[in-house]
Amino acid sequence: MGDGIIIGVLDTGIWPESEAFNDKGLGPIPSRWKGRCESGERFDPAKACNRKLIGAKYFMKGYEAFHGGKFDHKIEFESPRDRNGHGTHTASTAGGSFSPNVSYHGLAYGTVRGGAPKARIAMYKVCYNGGGCNYADVIMAIDQAIHDGVDILSMSLGGEPPLSPDVDFTDGGQFASLSAVTHGITVVSSAGNKGSLPQTVGNISPWMLTVAASSIDRSLPTLITLGNNWIFVGQSLYTGKETGFISIVYQESSDFEDNRYCDTLNINDTWAAGKVVLCFLVKGDENDLGTALQVVQVVGGLGLIVAKNPTRTLDYYASDFPSIGVSFDIGAQLLDYIRYSRNPQVKLSPTRTHIGKPVSTHIASFSSRGPNSVAPAILKPDIAAPGVNILAVVPPAETPYKFESGTSMAAPHVSGIVALLMSLHPHWSPAAIKSALVTTGEPIIAEGNTDKIADPFDFGGGLVNANAEKDPGLVYDMGFLLVHIYLCPMGYNTSAIGRIINGFVTCANKMPSLVDFNVPSLTIPSLRKTVTVKRTVTNVGPVNSKYKAIIAPPLGITIKVKPETLIFNSSTKKISFTLTISTSHKYTTGYYFGSLTWTDGKVRIPISVRTEFPELAG
Repeated sequence: MGDGIIIGVLDTGIWPESEAFNDKGLGPIPSRWKGRCESGERFDPAKACNRKLIGAKYFMKGYEAFHGGKFDHKIEFESPRDRNGHGTHTASTAGGSFSPNVSYHGLAYGTVRGGAPKARIAMYKVCYNGGGCNYADVIMAIDQAIHDGVDILSMSLGGEPPLSPDVDFTDGGQFASLSAVTHGITVVSSAGNKGSLPQTVGNISPWMLTVAASSIDRSLPTLITLGNNWIFVGQSLYTGKETGFISIVYQESSDFEDNRYCDTLNINDTWAAGKVVLCFLVKGDENDLGTALQVVQVVGGLGLIVAKNPTRTLDYYASDFPSIGVSFDIGAQLLDYIRYSRNPQVKLSPTRTHIGKPVSTHIASFSSRGPNSVAPAILKPDIAAPGVNILAVVPPAETPYKFESGTSMAAPHVSGIVALLMSLHPHWSPAAIKSALVTTGEPIIAEGNTDKIADPFDFGGGLVNANAEKDPGLVYDMGFLLVHIYLCPMGYNTSAIGRIINGFVTCANKMPSLVDFNVPSLTIPSLRKTVTVKRTVTNVGPVNSKYKAIIAPPLGITIKVKPETLIFNSSTKKISFTLTISTSHKYTTGYYFGSLTWTDGKVRIPISVRTEFPELAG
């Protein structure tokens, strides 16, 4: 369960009184730990910290500079205490202790636990209400975490697209995290929430483990009963009582070019009083739902049904005011009923909890997508994990447990899994751990305006598989010096690289290719003629092992592996192989996807190839 592993969390702080941070059944704090808990506003280390929460510090000089040296105590605590709730949620997801009999007003009832419930947690507060996450504070916190002795850094934060070409310097978390990795610390980060648009993924450095967000096998069905006894099922977090039959209305527009969408609802819409309102979210953003809900309540409406695709993120429907999300298909059927009924009526029921079949798992529509906009030859995201409607701990202002959605929720799932993996394989490098996760991922569906089979730009190696990764067979490991293969061709001068890795560096006159970086993936963003790339695998399975290559080539792409068979024994633990890639396409294409699997299906890397003929580009 991750006992003995220390997870450092960079976030908005922590609410230490939560049951998720109890230290029942835990032994002494690991002797190598050098950190401590800092005192501050409403934070007494003697009461707040224990054998579970072993460190809590806050970094605010960047925040203060942002505010001109002023600190607003009305919106923030000058201490590790969490005012926002984000940090408490992510910390409890990564390593929270067992907390039985938990729910959100009766929904999703059960036992809450973190991915590694016996791991120790150290919180580094770097994000503040009204000031965001300043990278001067992030850099200081990472340096401190390295000194303190964390094993994992969980960072549900990152820059917004468009990313800067020199992202590793302007985004302090990127190059500071390289220093952590060189100290053997696995860095887990969130992919961002700008999907499903391409080239929006953040935290793109190859030494980071970047996590996309998926849904889980739990739904929260909410019945919608029409006056003609037709019943539809939406999704919500409605915790009030059944409404009884109420008039349902959709405000038609006489202007063909001015349809009434959710984001156009306003306080002059008195026609909504005493009724349930149906609206469509087509061109607006999900953030508009909060305003729409407020407007309906202000004008005296009695409920809101939102038709949008997709409908899985339910944060905006968490209320005792009846608000329900449905698909466009159901929305269209409700609209037909309203238009063609003399007295359209609807009854809204409270939400229930459903777990298991037939609830399928999807990559969330909001999860940021590849390809990598800065270094297209480096696949991002790396892996996907649960990040939709995750129930975890928050400061108990309204409720001590709350549903949240985002890649911020997905990253700590992986941090917890990494803790489990490290407790099994304490000598594995961060690169080996990343490889074990990526090469054992599972394929699933990607959610968007139209669902599709997910590809590597949606989820990297696939949905994380905590059972398969503990015995991957082979790993794509990477020595620390190989960062030069990334930093040199990206254009950094040797003195800058030397400052980052705290050592002397020489970049060769002929720059190495990023496609030769020994990551557990292969992305070729511009294939014009035959290219050959190299990878090296390390055997972490049985000493005497034999693996045979199985290629699923992208459409129109030919790939040859040499050697086709890898034979390991007591004297041969590492083997290099080459992939020779050529194309039959005679024109510029989009990306096509395939894979390379070694023998038994356990060691699979995603392949992404795009052919480009600039002379034919018009």
